[in-house]
Amino acid sequence: MNIHEYQAKQILAQYGIEVPAGGIAYTPAEAKRVAQKVSARGPWMLKAQIQAGARHSGYFAGNSVNPKGGIRQVTQIRNLAYEAAQMLNNTLITEQTDAKGRLVSKVYVEAFKQVKRFFYVGMVIDSSIPAITLLISEVIDQDILKVGFTQQDKILRLPIEYDKPIANAQIKAILDFLSLDKSYDDYLRDFLNKLRVTFINLDAQMIEINPVGILRNKKFIALDAKMNFDDNAMFRHPDILRMQDEYEEDPRYLKAQRYGFYYSELDGNIGCIVNGDGLALETIDVIRSQGYKAACALNVKGGVDKDRIAAGIKIIMTNPRVEGVLINILGGFLRCNLVAEGIIAATREVGLNVPMVVRLEGTNKEEAKTILHETKLPIIFAENTNEATEKLIKEMEVND
Repeated sequence: MNIHEYQAKQILAQYGIEVPAGGIAYTPAEAKRVAQKVSARGPWMLKAQIQAGARHSGYFAGNSVNPKGGIRQVTQIRNLAYEAAQMLNNTLITEQTDAKGRLVSKVYVEAFKQVKRFFYVGMVIDSSIPAITLLISEVIDQDILKVGFTQQDKILRLPIEYDKPIANAQIKAILDFLSLDKSYDDYLRDFLNKLRVTFINLDAQMIEINPVGILRNKKFIALDAKMNFDDNAMFRHPDILRMQDEYEEDPRYLKAQRYGFYYSELDGNIGCIVNGDGLALETIDVIRSQGYKAACALNVKGGVDKDRIAAGIKIIMTNPRVEGVLINILGGFLRCNLVAEGIIAATREVGLNVPMVVRLEGTNKEEAKTILHETKLPIIFAENTNEATEKLIKEMEVND
């Protein structure tokens, strides 16, 4: 689950991390009032609130809109309402949105802070280690993934302990990497450990501050903030769950969430329906090994009925990027016959206009196959993930 910058900053402030004074506004007049409240003289930073990065270098759709991006410095209060009007109810397109962009329904107004230096801080879960990994870089306002691929020496990566403060040697390594002297030690240690506690306490999957500013008093301040959280842990954090902005979420994701399924969007053209995280990863990897990519994946777990399964299958089948559907089920708690009945219910409603390959293994496997055979639907059966992928790709290439 993602949240907006202003919400992330509220959370950071609760954990003792310094952030600029700011407030949210939904109209130009409200933006001006917020600006006068957070800073008597300015300047102010005006930020479009969408859940996508690269807002500063983005642009607004439409010829009538000022071509400046979604983050602007405003020096005169008389210009604040005008600049806010240029953002509100207009569509911001960045390199991290699709071509349609995102509609800006609110802006964040905050006091401009004069800082000595900037740098990037991120915390993520590196499942290959596995560990929480701290990322430090002096490259700011760029996609850190691209930097990681093209300029690996520009990022310092440090695994940190779940139950211990950041080690002294790691703090020293960060100071050396950023060319900061020992006088910054306590301030940096305090900032990063508060960030670590925030990450762990809230079951975060990623916290990114791009950039962190260093104030003249040597303290550190979060000038931007991005967070997302483990969906499976949100039952522990109802206060964060209330921050979810459904207007920012893909309707298919919200529908899947409503039915208790995990849905993810990818960048290929094969829709995957699986049961289990491991099987999902295997399926996506096998598809990739065949030179294709998954368009989306729906993880259907046990304890569901045929109607909920049908709803999940429709989410995949109505995705316009899906040119083939691979259903890969290892039946245990999720019985194969329920999957078969769900397939039938879904296809009756939305049709079956793309190739579908089904691999069923486990509880009531033969019953499920019999049910599907009797429908005369053009479903192709397979015995394992590799065979299912090969058959689907072959059928998709024939249809091309």
